[in-house]
Amino acid sequence: MLYPDCKQVLKTLHQHYKIGIIANQLPNLQARLGRFGIDSWIDLVISSADVGLAKPDLAIFELALQQANCLAEGAVMIGDRLDNDILPAKQLGMQTIWIRQGFSHLNHVTNPAEAPDWTVDNLTEILEILG
Repeated sequence: MLYPDCKQVLKTLHQHYKIGIIANQLPNLQARLGRFGIDSWIDLVISSADVGLAKPDLAIFELALQQANCLAEGAVMIGDRLDNDILPAKQLGMQTIWIRQGFSHLNHVTNPAEAPDWTVDNLTEILEILG
């Protein structure tokens, strides 16, 4: 199931940015994205099962940056996990947006190294930052 406004946010962001997914997922993530009807707005998919790496290993983020031909300083990581998404991205020099949807809305930043650059409560708020 997709979050509300997911398709509209991806469509809008894709007009100005390359969009990639780094996910600790089973094989065939690209096909699942296609079934959700969002694959046309995703430029790069890095699935842990396909590459033999998993978040929070910095190597999976470095692989994504390399494949996107992007420097960390020019990338923004949007994630719902402080430990798996925000912390490693910050360690590499990426800007970060923590989305507090799902179970992550119960979490709080307790480690200053995990403090995101921005915090949002839904996908639409990302457009206020990047749109």
